[in-house]
Amino acid sequence: MNPPAIEIDFYYGIGSRYSYLASTQLDGIARSYACRFRWLPLFSGRLIAADGTDPFAGAPVSGQYDWAYRQRDAEAWASFYGVPFHEARGRRMDAERLALACVAAGRLGLAEPFSRRLFAAIFASDRTVIGQDACDEAARDLGIDAARFRALTDEPATAALHDARLAEARARGAFGVPTFCVGDAVFWGNDRLPLLRHHLWRLRAEAAAVSPAR
Repeated sequence: MNPPAIEIDFYYGIGSRYSYLASTQLDGIARSYACRFRWLPLFSGRLIAADGTDPFAGAPVSGQYDWAYRQRDAEAWASFYGVPFHEARGRRMDAERLALACVAAGRLGLAEPFSRRLFAAIFASDRTVIGQDACDEAARDLGIDAARFRALTDEPATAALHDARLAEARARGAFGVPTFCVGDAVFWGNDRLPLLRHHLWRLRAEAAAVSPAR
């Protein structure tokens, strides 16, 4: 009998270049390790600023946070993965509103396909404005009435779910996005995907070692 699928909580920001890059690799990881990702969108700005510091505010605190460096780094990762990447800085978008739209989609069981469409609009197109129109298009693509979806996004229950998710992510040790949680193990960043893969391999190896002989 095959062991049960490992569940991985994927906390991400829809306007985060590294969340987008990591998301392009999840299907391959899921196939390789028989695992399942739970897509958990949130507004990363509030998560990052929750401890009173924001490395993206003002002058870069180190070369790692220099915008030109981050663009080159993201472009290099996109080339490595073989996926499109268009720098989003300078585009007009309300990242918090987009995050709430993804949370609303999650209430319908559609967080992943909805988020993938917004990721594509932000990082794989030349659109200069990513706003309600992009959300309406994604909703319609998934068979959701746009007006109904706007109302769902604006419901207090959607904001409450988002706030609860922020608190949950922080309690589990998340301080930025993307963050992957496998039980008590926490992996932050697109560049930690090799470590996530290794952790999943170890879990599978341990499960196989204790499985009863056939």
